[in-house]
Amino acid sequence: MRRLVLPFVVTLGLFSCEPNQPVAEDPLEKKIDSLMSKMTLVEKIGQTAQRGTSSRVKGKLSDDLKNAVREGRIGSLINVMNKEFVDELQRIAVEESPNGIPLIFARDVIHGFKTIFPIPLGQAATWNPTLVEEGARIAAVEASSYGVRWTFAPMLDIARDPRWGRIAESPGEDPYLASALSAAYVRGFQSEDLSDPTSMVACAKHFVGYGAAEGGRDYNTAVIHESLLRNVYLPPFQKAVEAGVQTFMSGFNELNGIPVSGSEFLLDQVLRQEWGFDGFVVSDWNSVTEMIAHGYCKDEKDAAFKAARAGVDMEMTSQSFENYLQELISEGQLDINQLNRMVRAILRVKFRMGLFDQPYRVDNEELILSENHLRKAQDAAIQSMVLLKNENDLLPLKSTQKFAVIGPLAEAPLDQLGTWIFDGDKENSVTSLTALNEIFGNGQINFSQGLDYSRDRSKANFDKAIMAAQQSDVVLFFGGEEAILSGEAHSRAHINLPGVQEDLLKELKKKTKKPIVLVIQAGRPIVLENIISEVDAILMAWHPGTMAGPAIADILTGKANPSGRLPVSWPKSVGQIPIYYNHKQTGRPASQESFVGIDDIPIGAWQSSLGNESHYLDDGFEPLYPFGFGLSYSKFIYTDLNISSDSLGKHDELTVTFEITNSSKNEGVEVAQLYLRDHYGSITRPVKELKKFKRVALKPKDKVKVEWTIDKSDLEYYNAENKLVVEPGQFSVFVGANANTTLKKDFWIK
Repeated sequence: MRRLVLPFVVTLGLFSCEPNQPVAEDPLEKKIDSLMSKMTLVEKIGQTAQRGTSSRVKGKLSDDLKNAVREGRIGSLINVMNKEFVDELQRIAVEESPNGIPLIFARDVIHGFKTIFPIPLGQAATWNPTLVEEGARIAAVEASSYGVRWTFAPMLDIARDPRWGRIAESPGEDPYLASALSAAYVRGFQSEDLSDPTSMVACAKHFVGYGAAEGGRDYNTAVIHESLLRNVYLPPFQKAVEAGVQTFMSGFNELNGIPVSGSEFLLDQVLRQEWGFDGFVVSDWNSVTEMIAHGYCKDEKDAAFKAARAGVDMEMTSQSFENYLQELISEGQLDINQLNRMVRAILRVKFRMGLFDQPYRVDNEELILSENHLRKAQDAAIQSMVLLKNENDLLPLKSTQKFAVIGPLAEAPLDQLGTWIFDGDKENSVTSLTALNEIFGNGQINFSQGLDYSRDRSKANFDKAIMAAQQSDVVLFFGGEEAILSGEAHSRAHINLPGVQEDLLKELKKKTKKPIVLVIQAGRPIVLENIISEVDAILMAWHPGTMAGPAIADILTGKANPSGRLPVSWPKSVGQIPIYYNHKQTGRPASQESFVGIDDIPIGAWQSSLGNESHYLDDGFEPLYPFGFGLSYSKFIYTDLNISSDSLGKHDELTVTFEITNSSKNEGVEVAQLYLRDHYGSITRPVKELKKFKRVALKPKDKVKVEWTIDKSDLEYYNAENKLVVEPGQFSVFVGANANTTLKKDFWIK
């Protein structure tokens, strides 16, 4: 490790602004008081400014930028990826600015820096917080080598609509799983010691409700009543606070009529007063001035006032704070104490980062894309993959077979990396075709791409692909979406396989009759209703990252046993969306016993003869695959569910035990899941809620006893008065392999 050391000199300003709050007893707060007493109003406002460009600062450093840093008019910079620029700008801030306050360099490091891990939705499919934490730590080590000490991750938006492009960055639909992953990301990015120069400050985003955009259309309106907000959408963010996250990002969206960047309820009441958050809030890109377009603010000055009043501390890229805070304060519209609170929060984080003691980056170039990092990325990719279908045990593949490798994503080194990989390089990717060619001998792989890219509508190469299939025993079709089709602003109204992939699959099945393995690489669940009957096995690989090829090959060949489980419900059709497991019962719940499908309705049937229940005539009421679902090459059986009591008080604990048996000949990992149902309450309750999960490794014929404890925290929820309560009544505890499990025991809360 080579440490870059530059002289560190603090220069003091000559003028101070209004007096700050009384000196606190905490040594850190005393340091902040001392520093703020020397800062001018211009310098304080400067700490609230984050400057940068949309991808990376290119060319050369402008004199204007260097002067702004020199004068203390910038607190943070985004997307400066030239190491020399980072070093020079930090040197200017430390040596030449009035009070020597270091800059924070920020970047979207979402699922890896150079070593790219699976997209966050794929990492959620691992159901493995330890692995997620390791991936975040690796990202921090690599990115900090370039001076990046602040990442805009994790994204904690609950997502129930796969049309939304940013579901790719989401932890899925469930608040309990998302909360576990939230804490893991924060621990990984920030490490045990935030002053470690290889740590990165995490940023919990997008606070809050961004994932509930109407119609899955990015930036769209979100309407979430408060009890739903507190029970489903807020928990992952609160867990981030409990894990020590240092920054929050206010979302682009409006929530219940107020843009989040102007919401005092969210940024002050909930985040600071209720949760005790003492880090700082950064706006999303231009989200302060976009409150004008929302129709919430008259002009830029009004936007600056409402954002500052609400609790935004730092403004990303737009400059309303810089342009108007001084004027707002001089007019008496904004209290100086509000600005002091904003600056104090920013300085608090900078001190915790150790920037005043060691402001310069540590060069860890030798660790970037190291063997250990690549191995961890491959492990993450393997654990993220979900086996959805495996008729006649087609997988794992037999070593003596011949394989036709077909499809637009078999050799797609950029697309396998997924969305938000500004610093990932396709040259470092190992593709599926490369990995399979390394495993199988000459003549076993017949490659014909068939389509040049996922949206390709040309059928010119269909015949070549069909010929390759005819010369093979099994077709391996690598389909899905290019990386550009998911992520920010990349929502889709139709989420089937794009282009003519469906046509090619149908032609392959019709003209060759060969078994087909569909490997999907995508940033969201894909609607499969048109082709599910044409394929014999389906592996959801998400966008797996740098080591996609070896990971997919390990699963296909049986070197690894699939253990990924869905973090979202998989819809049959777009018409079912939104569909999620923790829905309400309704007054007329649907059931398999009484459901009558559209093709089963007698001609001339009487209007009410079908039963009036909550379902679709054509697509029923269940998803194609439920939340938590995933197949394995092993077979797991759940038995002997027991609970310690069928009646307990509000503060008592309930012990739940059950056994899992691996009845197969294959060693595997089962993701055991526990759900609770509160049968009635002061407001209606979901049909099930995930409360526990555990990855359980079992050898062939092995049996394992699992024990969990249910306590008050698992039973409480926010009622109509938005109070956290445990209410008496009937509960059911379910255990099993996914949200559709029926193995249960009932108990009562007195």
